[in-house]
Amino acid sequence: MRRKLTLAFLAVAAMAVAQDSTQNKTIDVQRSTITIHVGKAGLLSAAGHDHTIAAPISSGTIRESADPHVEFTVDTAKMMVMPDPKVDAKTQAQIQKDMEEMTLETTRFPQITFSSSRISKLADGWKVDGDLSLHGVTKPVSLAVKKAGDSYTAHTAVKQTTFGIKPISIGGLIKVKDEVELDFAIFPR
Repeated sequence: MRRKLTLAFLAVAAMAVAQDSTQNKTIDVQRSTITIHVGKAGLLSAAGHDHTIAAPISSGTIRESADPHVEFTVDTAKMMVMPDPKVDAKTQAQIQKDMEEMTLETTRFPQITFSSSRISKLADGWKVDGDLSLHGVTKPVSLAVKKAGDSYTAHTAVKQTTFGIKPISIGGLIKVKDEVELDFAIFPR
């Protein structure tokens, strides 16, 4: 009888572990990061600035199972242009304001979302296809994702104009590049 109870307990425990591996895990928003690299272009681009923007993930989930899935949300009002030692405080504040009001239009478009539609195993990671919603436009994107320690990392580039964003330009001589690069490091809990 004791052996039957032990076997029954082990069977229930194994089912619980198997069930847990198919459940969504919350993204650790304290450790996960999205970093956006914005370059400069134009005839007088040497007078412009490259910018690095922190885009903190506000919520999201990852399912690491036979049917993997990832989704997350970024609150646009929490995105921050990282301080640049070559830029004075007044200019830094103007760059932040321009990003919020002119580029992202954070009051009209308060969130950026991503939801995977398909995840395929590759030799050195995964191909993640999904829908990115930014500035009121949803477009398909593909990412090559790798595991680095206990995080999932990816690097990609997107064009702002694809999402209806007009890159800031000062007389056409100094402007923000249309293509921005994104680095992801996402940690499940």
